[in-house]
Amino acid sequence: MRAKQSYESVQPLRRTERGWLTEDAMSKTSKVMVFLLALLVAGCASLQPPRSTVEVPDKLKPGANESLAMIVPARGVQIYECRARKDPAGGYEWAFVAPEADLFDSGGKMIGRHYAGPHWEATDGSKIVGALKERADAPAADAIPWLLLTAKSVGPAGSFSKVTNVQRVNTVGGVAPKTGCSQATVGTPARIHYTADYYFLTTN
Repeated sequence: MRAKQSYESVQPLRRTERGWLTEDAMSKTSKVMVFLLALLVAGCASLQPPRSTVEVPDKLKPGANESLAMIVPARGVQIYECRARKDPAGGYEWAFVAPEADLFDSGGKMIGRHYAGPHWEATDGSKIVGALKERADAPAADAIPWLLLTAKSVGPAGSFSKVTNVQRVNTVGGVAPKTGCSQATVGTPARIHYTADYYFLTTN
């Protein structure tokens, strides 16, 4: 007796330029195409320039020919040292020495460091040095001021080399101690934790 032929496992075929494909194969192909399209969209999105999310005082705004190229979060310390005042009133004060911080991209990956100068140095070796242009009190209490600094490249070409101005915004902490500086503690350092966002601006 001849066994009955089963058609349950036979999948319909569809004609394509490369021949006949089953619906299962077409389904897998469609999934691959959707995945590749998603990667393409994500890649295009990552090419979009960042947008400022803070409102800064007019004196801290960039020039008309500049635009925001990169937002660089920083975490570290502001370093102070107890010193004798140089003014006639005398006494002692916590004098600012330098920043010391790690720099990150928007995804939290470390991309460089910030140190005396002030310098911002990328992991690719590119480096800029800043000079204070303007400052404004931070909106948050007990936070170091917001700044606008001119910048110039002092290293090889790279991710930081085209930066022309830097804004320091969204500051938290970093303020010099209010007590503890006296003749007995002259030369003593204080490392005060701070966070900030550095907005790197470039010429259009």
